[in-house]
Formats: sequence, structure tokens, C-alpha cells
Amino acid sequence: MPRKRPEFTKSPYFVEEPGNWHLKPGAPKEMQLELENYLSSLEELHEDGTINGNQIDVYSTH
Repeated sequence: MPRKRPEFTKSPYFVEEPGNWHLKPGAPKEMQLELENYLSSLEELHEDGTINGNQIDVYSTH
């Protein structure tokens, strides 16, 4: 199942360079924080209950 693309990636401030995602100068503070949080979440790949940084609900019936 593909990952949902974060909203900040649709912004004109977003620069998607391989291995170097960043925002252009002047990006709103909320967007800067969203990017920082997203990139930090990618580093938590081996946290219990996650696959590729995505939280998995093992009790889901869906």
C-alpha cells in the first residue's frame, strides 16, 4: 500500500531533491514544523508497532 503524500509536498515552497527534501525561504512556520516532524518520523523505522515509520494497529478488523 503506498504512503499518503504529506500536504506540505503540494506546496510551492517544497523542494523535492533526492535525499534533500527542504522548503524554500519564506515557508510558513507551520509548514516548517510539519516537514521537520515528518522527516523525524522516518528515522523511527524500528519502533515497536510500526512498519516503515507507519503506526500499525494490530487489533484492527479492517
